[in-house]
Amino acid sequence: MSMSSAAIATFEIGLTALSGLLEKAEAHAACKIDAAVLLGTRLFPDMFPLTRQIQIACDLANNGGARLAGIEAPKHEDTEQTFGELKARIAKTVAFVKGLEPAKIDASAGREIVFPLGRETKARMRGVDYLNHFLLPNFYFHISTAYGILRHCGVQIGKRDYLGGIPMTVS
Repeated sequence: MSMSSAAIATFEIGLTALSGLLEKAEAHAACKIDAAVLLGTRLFPDMFPLTRQIQIACDLANNGGARLAGIEAPKHEDTEQTFGELKARIAKTVAFVKGLEPAKIDASAGREIVFPLGRETKARMRGVDYLNHFLLPNFYFHISTAYGILRHCGVQIGKRDYLGGIPMTVS
């Protein structure tokens, strides 16, 4: 299994599923709750709200994929305030990730990846460790937290919605 197949497919499937979750959340909000309230909901006071969870998931795919490929990542202002704006950000992120060169990501396995860890601290990891032990776990954390917020608010979603279009055949 290559690093590129793990990274690109995971980001594409996860973000596409996240966009599907937002579709259901938007329909739920139209009937049950103010959209701004839902987008501002957090699981606990010291956690980020739904909107920020989605922004961070996109940032992880954008910035992490770019770091692995050794290129500059697109910048986002984090100004999204609606379901439509969040879905547009996800779509831009998926397009960017799908355009990453697999060979460049694969070549980063032993290369040192330097990335910010907070405002003033930099972390360093080999590419393979960055992908497996930092990037993918954090990506899943923020998607899972977004899912948890939506379930907590009563959005009718389940595990299949979270898993999205994973490559499997059901018989």
